[in-house]
Amino acid sequence: MKLGIDVSTLIEEEMANAKYFDNGKEVKPLELFRANGVTLIRLRIWNDPYSVDGKPYLGGTNDIKRTIEIINKTKHLGYQYIIDFHYSDFWVDPGKQILPKAWKEVGYHELKDLAYKFTVDCLEEIKKTNAEVPYIQIGNEITNGFMWPFGALIDQGPGKPRANYSKFCSLLSHCIKAARSVYPTSKMILHLERSDNYLVFEEVFSEMKKHDVDYDIIGMSYYPYWHGTFAQLFFNVDNSHEKFGKNVMIMELGYGFTLEDYIFTNNGVNQMKINPDNIGDINIPFEISPKGQAEFIEEFLKEAKKRDYIEGVIYWEPLWIPGDNICWASEEGQAFIHEEGKSTRNEWSNQCLFDYSGNKLPGFDKFKL
Repeated sequence: MKLGIDVSTLIEEEMANAKYFDNGKEVKPLELFRANGVTLIRLRIWNDPYSVDGKPYLGGTNDIKRTIEIINKTKHLGYQYIIDFHYSDFWVDPGKQILPKAWKEVGYHELKDLAYKFTVDCLEEIKKTNAEVPYIQIGNEITNGFMWPFGALIDQGPGKPRANYSKFCSLLSHCIKAARSVYPTSKMILHLERSDNYLVFEEVFSEMKKHDVDYDIIGMSYYPYWHGTFAQLFFNVDNSHEKFGKNVMIMELGYGFTLEDYIFTNNGVNQMKINPDNIGDINIPFEISPKGQAEFIEEFLKEAKKRDYIEGVIYWEPLWIPGDNICWASEEGQAFIHEEGKSTRNEWSNQCLFDYSGNKLPGFDKFKL
């Protein structure tokens, strides 16, 4: 089993002059991760994360140029890379899969050609860095399809499989073919969330088999607050491997170390993704504290190591600490995903492996083989 980290916001942290410490001594966290046996870096790619007048969407502003920049800053440490294509200009997830601005007015067949070309062009640029790319992820949290509306899965009512798998699978296959044309030996990952719901995975990957989609790994997100218990997750892991004969990779893992905010709005509302006001009815398997975060990571990896078909575990954005201009989205980014009016600040920082001041947390030392 391999360990990895998603550090797609690395450059924006450096621009904010982020500092990281171990017992009061400044450290280089990517060197510490390597000493822990972490070998993979996962990097998301957005098509054009800028407004029409050139303002960045933030949250990493992860176009291909930024991806190359992160690779060139980290490859000397011996990292390998997971390239995570979103096929959008900004965040995508089960609730939004918005086409890039430049693809808005095209038809289905032209969209396939544009997605193919974009995949090839990005990977050819990455190949020039001589970085090792053992994994390529086609789409991000594509539980409900991707590249909407063409690749959207359409609900047909209770007890019925969703519609439009033919177009969804055709888009996936086209992008996978593009990726294999540049990196023929890389493993292709299809990544869903709802990892507590094995029936969703059975539906989606049965359709992948039916439509001959050429992939290698089943990817899952796991945040216990939203995705259930260890028992539910690992049942799905075991069931997915048994039914479809594929290895599984946990593409996103995270757990909080505090419920306190690092900043308050004028009305005193705590705006962290996990905070005292939103944990009442969700799964909290360990205390939300530095000790609880460390226990969560230790127990999770102990359970994962029992399965040789879990190919890897990726901790999501462990270095995304607060700082100047460190935001999940600028106002321009919010406008692109139609989520205007929310706070733009970093709402994920209480799930990092460093605290708000950059001090290494106990959970860091548990994220190792």
